[in-house]
Amino acid sequence: MSVRNKSHRKRHAHTGTGNNNPAAQAKAHRSFRFRDALRALGPGLITGASDDDPSGIGTYSQAGAQLGYGIGWTMLLTFPLMAAIQEISARVGRVTGHGIAGNVCRHYSPLLLNVVVALLFIANTINIGADLGAMADATKLLIGGHSIFYVLLFGVTSVAAQIFLDYRRYVLVLKWLTLSLFAYVAALAFAKVSWGEALAGILIPRPAWSVDYFTTIVAILGTTISPYLFFWQASQEAEDQRVDKAKRPLVEKHHGAQKEFNRIRADTIVGMAFSNLIALSIIVMAAATLHAAGKTDIQSSADAAEALRPIAGAFAETIFALGIVGTGLLAIPVLAGAAAYAVGEGRRWPVGLARKPKAAAAFYAVLALSAGIGIALNFTPINPISALYWSAVINGVLAVPVMMLLMLMVRRKDVMDRYVIKGPLYWLGWLSTAAMLLSVVAMGIGFFVGRS
Repeated sequence: MSVRNKSHRKRHAHTGTGNNNPAAQAKAHRSFRFRDALRALGPGLITGASDDDPSGIGTYSQAGAQLGYGIGWTMLLTFPLMAAIQEISARVGRVTGHGIAGNVCRHYSPLLLNVVVALLFIANTINIGADLGAMADATKLLIGGHSIFYVLLFGVTSVAAQIFLDYRRYVLVLKWLTLSLFAYVAALAFAKVSWGEALAGILIPRPAWSVDYFTTIVAILGTTISPYLFFWQASQEAEDQRVDKAKRPLVEKHHGAQKEFNRIRADTIVGMAFSNLIALSIIVMAAATLHAAGKTDIQSSADAAEALRPIAGAFAETIFALGIVGTGLLAIPVLAGAAAYAVGEGRRWPVGLARKPKAAAAFYAVLALSAGIGIALNFTPINPISALYWSAVINGVLAVPVMMLLMLMVRRKDVMDRYVIKGPLYWLGWLSTAAMLLSVVAMGIGFFVGRS
């Protein structure tokens, strides 16, 4: 036996941490598996959690308050649809090394790129304004004070964190913020839920042929399957390759492709399941409390929190309001970041939260501009809180052309090389696109008939 091996054995014998220690082995094995699982849950988890932003909370609350348990089936429908379209988006980023806008600028006309990016920037900026307003109102409910102060505090803090925090640390913060969503599961404990009716509402669709019903469906689809989520997850997969030097776009390095696709699928399914569980909890909570008490006119997530006090108690209101703040802190960076990635990739600028501000000045300027305009909306006569519900409807309408473009893109070999998407995932992506299109058309017909 070599001197090196003898010394190796001797060292481990003295420390008790070598391979001969069963307890150490088991501990090391467990910690490795846990770290591995955490590492696998990345862009998909954050994307899914950010989907339940204050705008989404307002939409789900209003849906439950207006329509009761009977709207719960939409969460069962949207889960496979949103999981498919998000997995497709993630694959685009992992395969090509570019986000959606980066691929559009390389393979489509500048006009199409400019229209898509402009609409996304506008929608995300309005959403940021609405989310900041909801967070401010929720904080005011909790501790008092002036809403405008909280708008500035949350807005500036979110932008500063994105610009100045180390990327890996920032992603870790976002992962921890996903825990704030469990506030809505906890809030269910304070509601008298008719679980039989709730289960029937989830499993048995009972559509009502009215403009309000279909507008609500589009709002739910729009806040659940939102364009900014496609752009964010694709760009984050590309970003991870810039951070991890061992990773290369799969069009350049084919080895390990299936392992990466398996990781993306697991990450996306967990993230979307988490998102839909929270959304369903909010709908059931609103149905069991607000709808049951006849309170159907809920204009925002903050209104929903305030309305819970006389029905479910002050503690339920507090939990609900804290959840709004936590999810807003998670969603605003995703909204501003998605807008910055789209604009920056479309212009072929250096982009990425892993880059230092000097190395990607234009990217961070767009991010700050989007958040800044969102903050400014709260100082205008336009009340962004009243736009929570309709911003989700707008997102639903805008999602249709973006989803069509995405589905056409992933069949192009000059984009995806040998990794063109086909089979069940491809058709589920088109089904998701068709469902969004049909709901928008039905809303338009219902609106026209209802007003005629």
